[in-house]
Amino acid sequence: MDPTTTTTPTDLTGSIGSIGSIGSIKPAALVELTDPRTGAARGALEAARAPRVAEAVAAARAATAPWRALTPRERERRLDALADLVEQHLDRYAALEQAGTGKPEAEALGEVREVADLFRFYAGAARTGSAPAAGRYLPGHESWVRWEPIGVVGAIVPWNYPLLMAAWRCAPALAAGNTVVVKPAETTPDSVALLAEHAAQTLGEGVLGALLGDRETGRLLVASGVDMVAFTGSAAAGADIAARAGHRRVSLELGGNSPVLVLPDAPAHTWTALAAACTYNAGQSCAAPARVITLAENYEQAVAGLTAALAERRAGRDFGPLNNPDQAARYDRLVAASAAKRSVAAPGRSDGLWRPARLLADLPDDDPTVLEEVFGPVLTVQRAAGLDDALALANGVPQALAASVWTSDLSTGLDLTARLDAGETWLNCHLAQSAELPHSGRGASGHGTDLSALALQEYQRPKTVTARL
Repeated sequence: MDPTTTTTPTDLTGSIGSIGSIGSIKPAALVELTDPRTGAARGALEAARAPRVAEAVAAARAATAPWRALTPRERERRLDALADLVEQHLDRYAALEQAGTGKPEAEALGEVREVADLFRFYAGAARTGSAPAAGRYLPGHESWVRWEPIGVVGAIVPWNYPLLMAAWRCAPALAAGNTVVVKPAETTPDSVALLAEHAAQTLGEGVLGALLGDRETGRLLVASGVDMVAFTGSAAAGADIAARAGHRRVSLELGGNSPVLVLPDAPAHTWTALAAACTYNAGQSCAAPARVITLAENYEQAVAGLTAALAERRAGRDFGPLNNPDQAARYDRLVAASAAKRSVAAPGRSDGLWRPARLLADLPDDDPTVLEEVFGPVLTVQRAAGLDDALALANGVPQALAASVWTSDLSTGLDLTARLDAGETWLNCHLAQSAELPHSGRGASGHGTDLSALALQEYQRPKTVTARL
């Protein structure tokens, strides 16, 4: 880990003073850090450039052979030790998450606990492996398949869940026998830097390293000697990374624009559940409910129910701010461009990077807030003539990550979940996820698998071995 980087808001603030005292000597790329809750400066870091990137990748490469040579049992023991450290420093991790994201304390604490659980889950999954396809497929020969790690994985993770998304990528990659260089978003480096520090203590030097910096740092990491790139972020950035990666394996989770089919017989908890899911993390979740689609006879009830439920979810009390000025500007642009005849903002903070929960109704099906992922605490409501029309609207955008159906009719609900084009679907719930269940996108939402034992194969490749008897 680069000793010039820092792991706490206090240390980051201190680095500004030391840099400023140098005089005319300025770092090549200084990233200023701010607290999204207040807009106040909280420190700075020097973005890694080619020499530091090369150093980080070389350290990971040097650690590859010894890490890969460990038995699954030994990797399990070390990953469990890392989970122990995360839990022992729960409050510190949560404070770092809050400093970079503005999340309420309860959200930050819950997500750090999920990180520890993920490392424990994959610690055990490392010992299950993938069942070998052994057998005599040729006369006089015995064949089997070995699942081998890919090598050094470059993981680039976003600012909405800095530590959790790092764990989604790093835990299965490490369990599969790879080493990882993880690059967090430039606005949220803190918790990932601490994770790398703890990984050095428990996994070994170079097994999991953090590379702090900006977008150019990420591009340099992709251009380096890593064997695979795992990226979570925007569709445009994902396409750029895929082009730069060339023939190397790329795993992409590129966001969503989740449809929500609400039938007239939806259960009573539908509106409050959707309002809570829409505003969790200020709506900055790739799988958050975004587009409510309901039948004509239920439309006004849906608008009224959601308006009332969103009014109970207040920015500054129940959820945090948007992460950065660019995201706030994008949110404002999309809402301003909407042709919705009804735009209802709930009570709550709207200064700085704070944005209240909002409902947009009576809008065209090609409205920009329908076609694009707003990535904020917003729900649009669309009217459908029937179930087939509702499905057409749901499947009518390029993104296909997640979706939900709300109905008391189990048969109809299961049929609709099967017909929705999404990698993950829910019935009468939304954002209910577990380490045991896969999460994956389709279309413009990318490809590859996060979570579950299936994610191990994301970071492995098969080798067929055939022996003549």
